[in-house]
Amino acid sequence: MKFYATTLALGFLFLFTSVSSTAIAQDKSPFIGRWDMVIQQEGKELPSWLEITKSGRSTLVGRFVYAFGSARPIAEVQMKNNGFNFTIPRQWEPGDKDLKFEGALQGTTLSGTMVYTDGKKYKWTATPAKVAPYKENIVWGAPKALFNETDLKGWSAMGDNQWIVKNGILTSPKSGANLVSDEKFLNFKLHVEFKYPEGSNSGIYLRGRHEVQIEDNRGLEPSNILFGGIYGFLTPNEMMAKPAGEWQSYDITLNGNRVSIVANGKAIITDQIIPGITGGALDSNEAEAGPLLIQGDHGPVEFRSIVITPELN
Repeated sequence: MKFYATTLALGFLFLFTSVSSTAIAQDKSPFIGRWDMVIQQEGKELPSWLEITKSGRSTLVGRFVYAFGSARPIAEVQMKNNGFNFTIPRQWEPGDKDLKFEGALQGTTLSGTMVYTDGKKYKWTATPAKVAPYKENIVWGAPKALFNETDLKGWSAMGDNQWIVKNGILTSPKSGANLVSDEKFLNFKLHVEFKYPEGSNSGIYLRGRHEVQIEDNRGLEPSNILFGGIYGFLTPNEMMAKPAGEWQSYDITLNGNRVSIVANGKAIITDQIIPGITGGALDSNEAEAGPLLIQGDHGPVEFRSIVITPELN
């Protein structure tokens, strides 16, 4: 009798597990996943990013990255007529309205509209995010200096240039244009030495898409929007910022979509996955090689060393 009861119980457990697994599989929304977006706004293509996940039994939630600012949470993605919609509060956008999105799936592409904070409506499209594959036994090439301590050769300003080279130091004396390397890279190790005045803010974008924050944050708790963080996504395990006016360093390794960061000699992020592009990215083509971008549109900053060690092809 005991054997029969045990067998019966195991049978019910197997049936329940099978039914539950089937139900969960059938309940998977085609919208779930990470999406690289492009918003058509005022004649420009603005790189953005969307993630939709399931919370609990059936509720869809997510995260969204606009053309600037950090990743912001989506409290609920509402399903309607084989499509979806969601609303999120404005962050750094002008106006006083929420951002409102509607979308639907056409083949493997999402498309829809965004109502901006000024009430204007724009179209957007999104494709499943593709990332550069992680390489287990990657081989590195020879280090290469990207700054020659003499001029801006190898770099281009995105707008009216305020960058100068003075006494061997690459300097942005005031807020102005961002600086982009002419060369593009996929996997690499990067060493940078930088300095900023009190209260300043800058950053360096890996492949032009993932910002490592540079900011005067000494004494603050670590945050994904402060010194050493992958902006809006990855939080350092320790705040390693030195006082403003002192030279500091980052040693960054990017392999696929995994990043490690050593700040001023201390590991603060180790082999962590970058979920998507950060605000201010040049494009949303995550699997492709891209340039380095140094943020010059926020505050003064100086660099005395920029050395890259690319993957050996």
